[in-house]
Amino acid sequence: MAIPPLVVPGPELTTEQKARYARHILLPEIGVEGQRRLANARVLVVGAGGLGSPALMYLAAAGVGTIGVVDDDVVDASNLQRQVVHGVADVGRAKTESAAETVAAINPLVTVVRHDVRLTSENALDILAGYDLVVDGADNFPTRYLVNDACVFLGRPHVWGSIYRFDGQVSVWFAGHGPCYRCVFPDPPPPDAVPSCATGGVLGVLCAAVGSVQVAEAIKLIVGQGDPLVGRLLVHDALRQTWDSLTVRADPDCPVCGESPTVTALVDYEQFCGMPGASSTSDDHEGAGPGFADVSATELARMLQERDSGQRTFELVDVREPGERAVVSIPGARAVHLDRFRDGTADRDLPSGIPVVLMCKSGVRSAEAAGLLAASGRSDVANLSGGVLAWVHDVDPSLPVY
Repeated sequence: MAIPPLVVPGPELTTEQKARYARHILLPEIGVEGQRRLANARVLVVGAGGLGSPALMYLAAAGVGTIGVVDDDVVDASNLQRQVVHGVADVGRAKTESAAETVAAINPLVTVVRHDVRLTSENALDILAGYDLVVDGADNFPTRYLVNDACVFLGRPHVWGSIYRFDGQVSVWFAGHGPCYRCVFPDPPPPDAVPSCATGGVLGVLCAAVGSVQVAEAIKLIVGQGDPLVGRLLVHDALRQTWDSLTVRADPDCPVCGESPTVTALVDYEQFCGMPGASSTSDDHEGAGPGFADVSATELARMLQERDSGQRTFELVDVREPGERAVVSIPGARAVHLDRFRDGTADRDLPSGIPVVLMCKSGVRSAEAAGLLAASGRSDVANLSGGVLAWVHDVDPSLPVY
């Protein structure tokens, strides 16, 4: 489905611009006029992470005049496996600062606008209003629904991508021309039903495959060429090396872009996604529940010393995925996957009459397991508050984090 050019042409190209973008200008579908549209375009990239990295670099290389980047995170060593806009020297720096420096090195003719904030219902409309389209590289559901709704209200196209392990998805949500994100995904999954890349992993180069498709869609929209992914969902399987295209349609009953919308303002998206009080930028959040106690990392270290000396008896149980345990583990922990607690089979492997301390990455999944174990009738259950991240921070900083 052809869509008129999103951006009007900017000023005549300079000699330097003609030389830099010559390979674009040679393409009849872009030419001088299309390159002037790119130079006049304003594109916001949500997230300077896995998808944002290739998006920022290729938008800059393509000559998009103004590139905004919104992210409130800092670069971590675990990011470097896939977030190629950052390097080793950037660890600890704000991602927007690192990304802006990389973009400037790629193309000094591009202007980068940093938004060093977490995108929220309070600031999203103000930030997005300054751009022609949004490239969405968010890694969590509250931000995806927030970006979608803000784009619908502002009439902006929303170039969306999603990655997990070896699988990727891309589409262009553009209410009035096709479906919005809510038309196809009306309800968010239950919290923790879909593991994040931080717990399930992701093939680093998958970010490049999906992020580059997002930039191709953004360019097509800006210059008004080709057949954008409006009304289509592109699904990529890197293991099979396949790309499948699924037809998706606007929902006339969509609460945001439908014929009689019921959502007419931005809402609390963490609450909408079942995560009240959770931060939209972190991977895993600590939770608590009735029927079990919390122990700190330093308290657990003392308990383990007492267990080693024979002064105490208890079982330390790690409910994480095998790959997570391979990265970092607490000595003396035994592995019992969270699914075993969910299906009720874990208790048969745990000795009766002996206290149990459960742990995961940061305390969320182990809290769920502790709650399930307590609900089954056990009263000797505790949860490691902050999980293995707290252990590394408070007990053994020499261990890696992820």
